[in-house]
Amino acid sequence: MTKAIAFNEYGDLDVLRPADIELPAPGPGQVRVAVRAVGVNPLDHKVRSGAMVDIFPVTFPAVPGYELSGVVEAVGQGVSGFAPGDEVFGAVMGGAYAEQALVPAEQLGRKPASLGWEEAAAIPVAAETSERALDVLGVQPGETLLVHGAAGGVGTVLLQFARARGITVIGTASEANHDHLRALGAIPVTYGDGLAERVRAVAPGGVDRVLDAVGQGGVLPLSVELAGSADRVLTIADFVGAEQHGIRFTGGTETVLYHQRAYATALALHEAGTLRLPLHRVLPLAEAAEAQRISEGGHLRGKVVLTV
Repeated sequence: MTKAIAFNEYGDLDVLRPADIELPAPGPGQVRVAVRAVGVNPLDHKVRSGAMVDIFPVTFPAVPGYELSGVVEAVGQGVSGFAPGDEVFGAVMGGAYAEQALVPAEQLGRKPASLGWEEAAAIPVAAETSERALDVLGVQPGETLLVHGAAGGVGTVLLQFARARGITVIGTASEANHDHLRALGAIPVTYGDGLAERVRAVAPGGVDRVLDAVGQGGVLPLSVELAGSADRVLTIADFVGAEQHGIRFTGGTETVLYHQRAYATALALHEAGTLRLPLHRVLPLAEAAEAQRISEGGHLRGKVVLTV
């Protein structure tokens, strides 16, 4: 058994409650990890509420959490490269809000001693999403990319990955986050009415691609207008809007696994001393409901993280 935060029905924050969950021994290709920190993502509250039931159905009791850092406790058959005692971080399809979790070895990476538990837990989802989105969108070095929601957990990492590829990034954010975006090498613009004019003012030559990482404010039609065609726009946050406007959506269901490439990119930036992983808030696991409330409210600078 492992202590966890789980929900037994879809609903509001009050469905999240402490629970003892049966955790089997790691199966083939799996690693059991003693969790130290958990990244909180918009997907957590969307799954909990039932909004994603058609895409991410769960079995009750369901334990949220899609990324973590921790220490290897045991490995399953066929796993090589990891051993008990190794410090790791990685992605998991649910189950991270717990003292122990089972993680696919192919989605796990080694944590350098120089990287804190909380920062390591903020890497997997943002890094994998960033690597995948840039690949699916087909952004090329020298092009200009507009990112909606650039100051959040995914946006912050994505613009660093893009800058490392030689891509110019324009990022939408509240004015309070503009200095944050400038420090990361992006050109900030304020979202809201008049966005198109502000983007054209900082990019008179136009933008080549647009990535929506926030899924709010009806930005998709405007994005098509700015990029010139729907195939130059990608959303990771608005599945319904994507269907309505003929825009591509990527949610991690592609057959290609991007985790190891993404981790390598993140760790290379970390080793170079340039990776920035701002933490919006760090809370204990017992305050998971509050963490999801903060995440759901948006307007974050970086990641909300739970410690175990």
